[in-house]
Amino acid sequence: MNSQPAAPAHLAKGKAAESTDLIITRRHRLVTELGRPGGGVLLDFGCGSGAQTLLFAPQFTRTMAVDVDRAYIAECERRVAQAGLADRVRCIAYDGHTLPIDDRSIDFAVSFEVLEHVDDETRALSELRRVLKPGGTLAMSVPNRWWIFETHGAALPLFPWNRVPFFSWLPKPLHDRWARARIYSRREIVRKLTAAGFDVRVAAYVTAPMDVVKHPRVRQFLRRVLFRNDRTRVPFLSTAVLAIAARR
Repeated sequence: MNSQPAAPAHLAKGKAAESTDLIITRRHRLVTELGRPGGGVLLDFGCGSGAQTLLFAPQFTRTMAVDVDRAYIAECERRVAQAGLADRVRCIAYDGHTLPIDDRSIDFAVSFEVLEHVDDETRALSELRRVLKPGGTLAMSVPNRWWIFETHGAALPLFPWNRVPFFSWLPKPLHDRWARARIYSRREIVRKLTAAGFDVRVAAYVTAPMDVVKHPRVRQFLRRVLFRNDRTRVPFLSTAVLAIAARR
């Protein structure tokens, strides 16, 4: 009997962040501050089009960027070549189950807003642990359950606007019935990482970047007044939880 919890019925693939998004630089600052990356081999798990990869790559000797979407991998390769980093960064398509990477060969892994989209989160965490060296670091962010809006939307009946306030606060069985992605409390992601063989050192609330707000003046006002810092102690002001963990 399979004990793996079912994925949300409407599980959708992730959308890559763009280089112009504030969340890109916010994540990089936080991981640099809390995880102290540098040297060795980096893995970007769920690299998308490579915008985030290019921020981290200069801090490492080599970088491996993987994604299940071949169109994203092609775009990642283009951006890497344009940045003059083709000799240090490999963009690799994989099957979503087994990473094409040797055991214990990675010094530092990053994964941002990816776990909520994978078919099997237990398998994904197991693969990340497999390829990391003992003591290697994983920096992972996942959507925060206590943010006011469901960040990935939901396939709700009778609601043409799918970012319904407080939808993510529903009990998990109800949330997962309509959600387009999983969502996590801080306690939940810490528990899952611990069970997967990681020692969690930090679990921080990442302040909402307001990248989805279209009106420039409103976006600027919100960033200056409510969402200025990279971290917050208030769960309701956070779109994601960032965990920094070491492989046991």
